[in-house]
Amino acid sequence: MKRLIIVCIPLFFLASCDVLDKQPLPSITPENFFTTADDAEAALTAGYDALQQTSLYGQDLNVVGEMPSDNVTSSNGDVNALERLIWTPQTGQVSGIFQASYIGINRANAVLRYVPTISMDATRRDQILGEARFLRALHYFNLVRMYGGVPLRLDPSESGEPGAVALARSTPEQVYAQIGTDLQQAEQLTATSFGSQAANRTRIIKTAVNALQARVYLTQRQWAEAATAANKVISSGQYQLSPSFNALFPPDNNAESIVEVQFSGNADGGFVLPDLLLPSPPATYSFPKFNIPTTELIQYADTLNDLRWKFTGEVTQTGRNHASFVMARSGNANDNGPFVYKWRSNPNAFNSPDNYYVLRLADVLLMFAEASNEQSGPNPDALTRLNAVRTRAGLPALTLATLATKQAFRDEVDRQRRLELAFEGERWFDLLRYARHTQADPSATHRVTALTIIQQVRGSQDVNYLLFPIPQSEINNNALIQQNPGY
Repeated sequence: MKRLIIVCIPLFFLASCDVLDKQPLPSITPENFFTTADDAEAALTAGYDALQQTSLYGQDLNVVGEMPSDNVTSSNGDVNALERLIWTPQTGQVSGIFQASYIGINRANAVLRYVPTISMDATRRDQILGEARFLRALHYFNLVRMYGGVPLRLDPSESGEPGAVALARSTPEQVYAQIGTDLQQAEQLTATSFGSQAANRTRIIKTAVNALQARVYLTQRQWAEAATAANKVISSGQYQLSPSFNALFPPDNNAESIVEVQFSGNADGGFVLPDLLLPSPPATYSFPKFNIPTTELIQYADTLNDLRWKFTGEVTQTGRNHASFVMARSGNANDNGPFVYKWRSNPNAFNSPDNYYVLRLADVLLMFAEASNEQSGPNPDALTRLNAVRTRAGLPALTLATLATKQAFRDEVDRQRRLELAFEGERWFDLLRYARHTQADPSATHRVTALTIIQQVRGSQDVNYLLFPIPQSEINNNALIQQNPGY
């Protein structure tokens, strides 16, 4: 079920909208736009709409989360800097994510500044403010785990003049504190449910806030808080693992989904990524694709008899289909597999109707398992969550005798995160977590971390590459901001 995106965005949102549902005012200002409940809803929808940007969940957050990792490769020059770990302040994805995130933040900030002044149903007004808090927290979380400390903009920028928007970087700790504050308030303000299953995946509710809290706490090594937040999602009963892993794709507001970015499948809200991943046909064009699964990953998965990676028997025009990837038929050299197969609908000239998972239940189950193990070592609750993901994949349940040590349990959680969430944009961020955990706790070793990849690709464990550089455009326009070390 798709959400039609109808948005009227004031000029101070600093980006164009997809569809305008009102005649433009002679001069749009906060005073003459934020006057009715409809205006509040339109402004919030603009905040959701920002997630669709190509530089965010439409493309770049996914390729940045996969291309530097051990999951994928590509001969496409557009992602060469990411695969070879030679990104610079001028690299397109590095600049795009930074700038697009602040567009989303600015839209959330406008909602938080002006919606409280609107005379409307108080309950719905609070929900809108809670949803905006979540959106702002999500953008800042993506920024802080990519770039480290960033400017904390908490008011809408209503002028593009450099002097009006110049702001120094806050520390990572300050950014995380703001994320925590926003999510705490979002949990208080958001609705418990919006009614239908699809509606609960298209708008933020309390359990969606809890899921993001779990991911944020996990990244910060706050194990007890991460486990508590994850358990709120699991125990809510609002989500169920899909009986079939294959049925999860393409994402379309199923019972396992917690938050999805919604795409309409046309020029007003189409999804770019599938055309960049799939062979032609069904992709619109033939060219070297992004995120090609590595031979190592597929060979490793094949040894497990894992349903997530096992040939389903289905043969289509695309080739031999698997739940996670497709082994394409021979043809044009660009179209020989394997290729990512988690987004499968007609790419429609870079306007696919498929959605994009931000958070889903299997991820939360694994977050709980990891956090619980880090607190007290292997235990029945952590094992139950881990085994739920394993058995859905057709793998046998493990026992505490099999996973008797904290390290053995860590390694199995890592393995399941890699296989379960492959190509969904989280692998590099997991590897970053593992590297930072190892730095903080030398006993917390993992088979592979971001530092392992940096060593293999760059020839030395250059810790500067645990962060991306601040875009050069931001350095040029903001005299108060400083570059990350090593760039």
